[in-house]
Amino acid sequence: MKNIDLSLYLVTDNSDDEEKFLKTIEEAILGGVKVVQIREKTADTLDFYNLALKVKKITTKYDVDLIINDRVDVALAIDADGVHVGQSDMPCDVTRRLIGEDKILGVSAATIEEAKKAESDGADYIGTGAVFPTATKDDAPSVTKKDLIEIVESINIPVVAIGGINLDNACELTDTGIAGLSVVSAIMSADNPRKASEELLNIFNS
Repeated sequence: MKNIDLSLYLVTDNSDDEEKFLKTIEEAILGGVKVVQIREKTADTLDFYNLALKVKKITTKYDVDLIINDRVDVALAIDADGVHVGQSDMPCDVTRRLIGEDKILGVSAATIEEAKKAESDGADYIGTGAVFPTATKDDAPSVTKKDLIEIVESINIPVVAIGGINLDNACELTDTGIAGLSVVSAIMSADNPRKASEELLNIFNS
């Protein structure tokens, strides 16, 4: 298992204002974010590539892991730290073959079966959700707290919870055995991303 700190995992949303987007990521890292995943569902390949290079400058500066969502080609092109794939993306075992053994591979899984298969196919960690209702991802399956605990207990790789996690509900997940909180809007839309990150990390670590 690769040594990766998943305690506070930022997933970005689409960036209309690039300067603000990059500033938010840097502030979030200063507040304690340990992993940044770039998710650009609608970006053209060149735009995604150029944006990912800019984000990589920031994550490299602070020695934070950079994960690319879905796009194995972009991840390899910028030499990101890893890739995250969903159940409808490139299969986990194929992704592992393409990126090699040294890069981080995360997989979204909403059931014990999906989690076990991802683990056996070479995943380093699992993202499970949506644990709370979320407007960020329309098609995210919902996962109960009981489901989350069962997934955590069924595999030997770390699990991060994602989906609608914010300062008001993060405390509900601290006794589930997860390795971290994965958040989008609670940080990306926060007035003070650094403070939001600090507070989320404090909740998780308490």
